[in-house]
Amino acid sequence: MLNFTDVSLRRGPRLLFEQVNMIIHQGRRVGITGANGSGKSSLFALIRGELHTDVGEFSMPAGLVVAHVAQETPALDRAAVDYVMDGDRELRRIEADLARAEADDDGHRLAQLHDRFDTIDGYGARARAARLMQGLGFATEQENTPVRDFSGGWRMRLNLAQALMCRSDLLLLDEPTNHLDLDAVIWLQDWLCGYPGTLLLISHDRDFLDTVVDQVA
Repeated sequence: MLNFTDVSLRRGPRLLFEQVNMIIHQGRRVGITGANGSGKSSLFALIRGELHTDVGEFSMPAGLVVAHVAQETPALDRAAVDYVMDGDRELRRIEADLARAEADDDGHRLAQLHDRFDTIDGYGARARAARLMQGLGFATEQENTPVRDFSGGWRMRLNLAQALMCRSDLLLLDEPTNHLDLDAVIWLQDWLCGYPGTLLLISHDRDFLDTVVDQVA
């Protein structure tokens, strides 16, 4: 699924890693470990297409849905639960297409879109987002709180919930337990153990890694 062949990567004059050969098959849960500055986050940027190899090749199948946690959270007036739901990009595309089809009075297109909306459980999306928020420590009454009203740590929890909301094929998590209390860490651990896609997890928490992943790079 993810194929690294003799990959070397530099940031400026610094060589982060070289001659990396690794295949990560679909459905595997892989921990990524290494000293600070060794290139773990840059590896994720390479997978997301934000960086390119200096030597060697990286490839993965076209069309994979990749989810990762945003590092910035704008001070939005948007309700927290709606912000989390934005993580399901197909859901939001279908909603926009439905609005256009209704404006165009396109009955055939509306029928197609409603069928797909039902297939992805669009009607249950808000409840799914609410469950993610509750698992990460948000109270029910905070679902409609504007994003801008949360502190930086709680906004990072919202970004994590947004990434988990995505029905992804590949999930990239970089130190996801930062900003989480013990209850939220345990909940996330259980959620990731049931995640059906491919997981790449950067963490310095050995116990968390041992529970969640099945191999370590």
